[in-house]
Amino acid sequence: MACCVLLVGCGSDASTGAESVRAGVASAAGAKTTINGVAITMCEVAQLPSQGRDTIRLIHSGGPFPYPRNDGVVFGNREGHLPKQTSGYYHEYTVKTPGASNRGTRRIITGGGSLRDPQYYYYTADHYDSFCAVTDADRVGS
Repeated sequence: MACCVLLVGCGSDASTGAESVRAGVASAAGAKTTINGVAITMCEVAQLPSQGRDTIRLIHSGGPFPYPRNDGVVFGNREGHLPKQTSGYYHEYTVKTPGASNRGTRRIITGGGSLRDPQYYYYTADHYDSFCAVTDADRVGS
């Protein structure tokens, strides 16, 4: 996987339900949880590239976003790598890639809550091929 740095030390966790992602802050990074039948690796904000933390701050403050036509739009989860939810539940945001001449492959996907205060955050470094659930994104100031 392209975000192997986030997956080092993966273990398994028999817990289920979205609550376990939030509880994962105290868990070892790289552990897995199952949400609605989908295994998700957990990670902490400190493991994201600095641009990921910048994107989370922009989400909390409502922007402005570097790609206003693309950031904040509904993410369809067509690949099915995130837990199944109703249409409109997920939104995507670009995580800038230094030196890239386009949006690159890094994204933050949010779900639940409001646009400025989402309940869940997921990070992908490989354009939706794999994700980690960011357990402590709500701690990043705006």
